Amino acid sequence: MGDQLPGILLTSLANIRYLSGFSGSNAALFVSRDDPHNDIICTDGRYLTQVKAECPDLPVHQDRSCATALVARLAETGFRVIGIEDNISIAIEQELAKSVTLVATSGLVEQLRMVKDAGELKLLARAGAITSQAMAQLFVELRVGMTEVNVARRLEQLFGELGADDRAFETIVAAGPASAIPHHQPTARALAVGDLLVVDAGAMVSGYHADMTRTVVVGTDPGPWQVQIHGVVLAAQEAGMKACTPGVQLTAIDMAARSVIAEAGFGPAFGHGLGHGVGLEIHEAPMINARSTGTISANTPVTIEPGIYLPDKGGVRIEDTLVVGLSANRVLTEAARELVAVG
Repeated sequence: MGDQLPGILLTSLANIRYLSGFSGSNAALFVSRDDPHNDIICTDGRYLTQVKAECPDLPVHQDRSCATALVARLAETGFRVIGIEDNISIAIEQELAKSVTLVATSGLVEQLRMVKDAGELKLLARAGAITSQAMAQLFVELRVGMTEVNVARRLEQLFGELGADDRAFETIVAAGPASAIPHHQPTARALAVGDLLVVDAGAMVSGYHADMTRTVVVGTDPGPWQVQIHGVVLAAQEAGMKACTPGVQLTAIDMAARSVIAEAGFGPAFGHGLGHGVGLEIHEAPMINARSTGTISANTPVTIEPGIYLPDKGGVRIEDTLVVGLSANRVLTEAARELVAVG
């Protein structure tokens, strides 16, 4: 935290949940460097019952404007310098600066969150298992003529039926030429025979997110070009997952997968990073791409998600969430990856 800082004000809801357990949508948390008796959380009247249940040992300050109210209270009790997170808005920062001197910090809690404990890994495993089961059931139910929106909503319904609290992010369902758009938003377009269909989704359990993508063909056996690019992406994913060992450079993991796609002649068709950490947020540290810095550690859950996208034709992405292990990695979204016909 730094010797010059008596404490830090947290406004990231994921970081607040990680340190305090509070899962509401409006909060600020002050964490003292030396004296836990100075720790305090602020939320508004909608969450008083919830915050007392989730944070029974924390004093609670009630106010709708959590950050400014909490800093004003801290200033009244003698605090003159406070650390803040770098994701805070300029408007709130300017308001806080009227009461105390602010020192920007970056990634302090996020670095702690990268490596998960046993309880977190259990929740992630449950989210991954639900995601895998729901995806498998979805492919049994798929039929030619269903719309992308129909498919997305049915998958999310399956998450709930299997015990998830929510979806982890906005479900991506991309059929036909739209499968070449990595973050396509589902539309009323109906699935047609011969479409490549990319489904990218995840379940959320107690705040922890899973992330999984599979690509299938609708209504008929895949064509040669579909088989080709799917095979390259599958080989790239296997190479990326194999490269995930403790201590390896993040850039080396990205390169292990990216080089497979490049050597097959599709390098320009893979335009995004290889993966990212998952936990209380769907995208969190570490990021795995060609510009990443640092190495990967054991007990870090990450996605490995290479793709090939051919504009106006179609695309393939295969993604799994895995936990890096000391002796072996554990895939949390284990399910068939072959290119099969559905519907």
